[in-house]
Amino acid sequence: MIGNLYRLIAVSVLLSFPIATTACSENTTPPQLEAFAYPTTTGPCPAGARQGAAGATDGRVSADGIKYMVRTPSNYDPTFAHPLLMVYAPARMSRGASERLTSLTTTATGAGFVMVYADHKQLNISTVEQLGTIPGLVAKEWCINEKRVYATGHSDGGTASLALAVLDKTKRIPAAIAPSAAGWTGKDLEEFQCPDPIPIMIMHGKNDSLFPGWGAQTSAWWAKCNSCDVTKTKTVEGGCRAYQGCAAGGATLYCEGAGSHRDWPNLNRVMLEFFIHPEKFL
Repeated sequence: MIGNLYRLIAVSVLLSFPIATTACSENTTPPQLEAFAYPTTTGPCPAGARQGAAGATDGRVSADGIKYMVRTPSNYDPTFAHPLLMVYAPARMSRGASERLTSLTTTATGAGFVMVYADHKQLNISTVEQLGTIPGLVAKEWCINEKRVYATGHSDGGTASLALAVLDKTKRIPAAIAPSAAGWTGKDLEEFQCPDPIPIMIMHGKNDSLFPGWGAQTSAWWAKCNSCDVTKTKTVEGGCRAYQGCAAGGATLYCEGAGSHRDWPNLNRVMLEFFIHPEKFL
């Protein structure tokens, strides 16, 4: 099982290189941060308990040397427990380049998410476990609902977010995942035991020549794990296919776009709605 994961991650890294770009320097100007309409109820974090600043924060480094940056709603309330969205980068791509690729920041902060973008680091099991420590670090500085941690990413970032949901040491961290162009096959996943039901949104390009058809395979595996009827789907928002009859907490979507391996799907609003209200997709 473990050796198989090392193999598939190594393949993912090698094949992901063509889409990767490495900036010589980061663009220090973040996208627009939106205000969130906070509820009027009192939040669970006492005033002054979390010292993380509102707005854009860069220069954070995990204990394992992984650089990451944080984005909050423009009117960030340090007493409200925010959902946290981790975005993992494609091969050789920086956190800033990943932010530009996905264009998630503005929409997600307006929906109340605290966003974290992490630099790419060559993938192996240890790296995935290291990436899994970042939400806890963020929660020490910003008011985060640690039961509402979500993960996404493209190519190697999709591989990492999917691995986070199946590895024993990390599978309880994400509340839902939405990997894009991940380097997993259905056969790879068969080496693992099904985790407890978890909302899964698999995004994959129809014209992905590096990982052809892999998204369809992995979504079918997750559908089986989530006790869905693997023979029945319905079309939902964004042209995604929602498996039917899934267990409570196990909404499973397969979203196949027309793009290639290079393309981030145009599904940001659907993804955020899936994270916030996965029950709508059952």
